Amino acid sequence: MRLLVIGGTLFLGRALVERALERGHEVTLFHRGRTNPDLFPGVRRILGDRAADLHLLDEGEWDAVVDTCGQVPRQVRAAAARLASRAGHYTFISSISVYPDFGARGQAHGSPTHEPADESIEKMESYEQYGPMKVACENAAREEMDGRCCVIRPGLIVGPHDPSDRFTYWPERLQRGGEVLAPLPKDRQVQLIDARDLAGFCLTAAERSLAGTYDATGPAGALTFEQMVDTCDRVAGSDAEITWVDPAWLLEQEVGPWMQLPLWVPEIDARIDLTPAIAEGLQFRSLADTVRDTLKWSESLPGDRARRAGLDPAREAELLAAWRER
Repeated sequence: MRLLVIGGTLFLGRALVERALERGHEVTLFHRGRTNPDLFPGVRRILGDRAADLHLLDEGEWDAVVDTCGQVPRQVRAAAARLASRAGHYTFISSISVYPDFGARGQAHGSPTHEPADESIEKMESYEQYGPMKVACENAAREEMDGRCCVIRPGLIVGPHDPSDRFTYWPERLQRGGEVLAPLPKDRQVQLIDARDLAGFCLTAAERSLAGTYDATGPAGALTFEQMVDTCDRVAGSDAEITWVDPAWLLEQEVGPWMQLPLWVPEIDARIDLTPAIAEGLQFRSLADTVRDTLKWSESLPGDRARRAGLDPAREAELLAAWRER
């Protein structure tokens, strides 16, 4: 298959290209060349910015396109329109943030989404705009590709090469050992998907010219916060002691959900129905494998690198002491 990847060198895009090459596909990358420019030296590259350089795609033809990084509706429409006559299929990577209540347990596939953002919006000014802008992007891709579009809505994407540290924090923190702060309740649901599994489903969609919309977070079964932490602890082989802390107290201490204490969002107890995507071929590796590979990758990074998410060790120790003495 001749595959065009818009993006292709950062996290999901990187995993997608790796899987595509493993499956024997001929890959073309359309990207700016700013992130990991030395990756995939044998792959054809078209260097350009999707905001202004789509004309550079006019000389190519592809069996399928995977758009990994579309966030501005006008740009997604322009790309899909330009490629409609040059590509047989278009996969657009969206997000479960299109659902206003994606944190509700038992969220049904196909539930109502946000109203789409106005296509005149060129820049996301706040996270509240993210879901509506993704809805507008989805609509634009579907309309321009006319029945040849697959929209995939992942949740939290995890695994090696994750630049966000949102999941990586937990395997690294458990590996470090000692007393570890974790938020109650232990049975809060967590959903996440390994980038390599998501990439595999994107390629399956492209290979089969799959049309429609699919939620693609994971795992296949229920996963609680406690199970996630325990898996990280077991795989890391640490001597960690987990101290479970009341979420209301954490908020009183001004601990920030999601980024400061990753995967913790007090009002979300996620469990989105994945049945349609699983029926079409979405598969999951074990969480233990994801943790093991994430740790192996993280150990190759500089130990003093700036981390984008997670409690600072001194702040965590301060919180644990205050929790014991409250």
